[in-house]
Amino acid sequence: MGLVTPGQNRQKVEEYLNELAFLVETAGGVEIQRFVQSLPMADSRFFVGSGKLMEIKEYVTAAEADILVFDDELTPSQLRNIEREFKKVKVLDRTNLILDIFASRARTAHAKVQVELAQYQYLLPRLTRMWTHLERQRGGIGMRGPGETEIETDRRIIRDRIALLKKKLESIDKQKATQRKNRGKLVRVALVGYTNVGKSTIMNMLSKSEVFAENKLFATLDTTVRKVVVHNLPFLVADTVGFIRKLPHHLVESFKSTLDEVREADVLVHVVDISHPEFEDQIEIVNRTLSELTSLEKPMIMVFNKIDNYSFVEKDDDDLTPATRRNLSLDELMKTWLAKENQPCIFISAKEKTNLTEFRQLLYDQIKTIHAQRFPYNDFLFDFQEDNS
Repeated sequence: MGLVTPGQNRQKVEEYLNELAFLVETAGGVEIQRFVQSLPMADSRFFVGSGKLMEIKEYVTAAEADILVFDDELTPSQLRNIEREFKKVKVLDRTNLILDIFASRARTAHAKVQVELAQYQYLLPRLTRMWTHLERQRGGIGMRGPGETEIETDRRIIRDRIALLKKKLESIDKQKATQRKNRGKLVRVALVGYTNVGKSTIMNMLSKSEVFAENKLFATLDTTVRKVVVHNLPFLVADTVGFIRKLPHHLVESFKSTLDEVREADVLVHVVDISHPEFEDQIEIVNRTLSELTSLEKPMIMVFNKIDNYSFVEKDDDDLTPATRRNLSLDELMKTWLAKENQPCIFISAKEKTNLTEFRQLLYDQIKTIHAQRFPYNDFLFDFQEDNS
């Protein structure tokens, strides 16, 4: 369910819903229908108008659908009101869906603690009518203060759990900081970008390792660091969690320590899926997140990946409408971006191994400059010569 408001048009909402459908698929669901309504602002009771809510309810009943997903974060009162109307249907908002995906993808203790913390922070204001009692193991005697209700007890248990998880995170963060110090002064490269743009595939290509890569959103949650040697020059490469529009605030807060690899990197490799119809919006979202991390001013290489999947709509000779980005061929698009002098860029296909020699050359040149500044008396650097091994 999406909403068209004065701040975003119907086309933009459809793009958001396409991404929401991909999130649902990643979580293991199947989209069977989508609804869109135009409103000046979200309804305070049901997010959508009462008439649209009845239309959705009739369809859900007829189709025997079991999950209803909203493409924005619902307030606690909106969630309660909608759940009252859809008693046998699970109601999720975008935040809850992303948290569920993160929970299923977390592998290391670090990621699991981060996700659990974000889940509890999301759950705390939405506890009303949820008589779960969570993980309470002890009996009722001594558990409640004078006049404390069941819901207040649950809230207290969650707050205690949040405090414990924050302490765990602090301890893990200290360990991570020590690990980063122990890596010495090697130049650090961080792969950043929107989710599902091919960062892990590029990581595997550079380091000849087997970092998990899959055509789903958030395939990588845990930051993976590998030592890479390009000809004679060693450096570190970190594969980071992908960004996404409307990323839940709780997740941003919980994963700040994971993004320390981005903050402490010497070079950022911004990977872009050029085959995605909205790749320019994705670039803007990633840059906005990097700006919040005060990392946007670092040396950056733009890597436009998946050129093997790029497609465009060729204009007819008698079509007098102005050409758009969707009408540009790959060659025309490459010339447009290569003409920008603010940062180096390259077009590759990590899957088909296209232009990888040129990519290594570009990466080597950037790292060599930083390495020479850091180790001015080191004389083993020499011109890069790509070998075919």
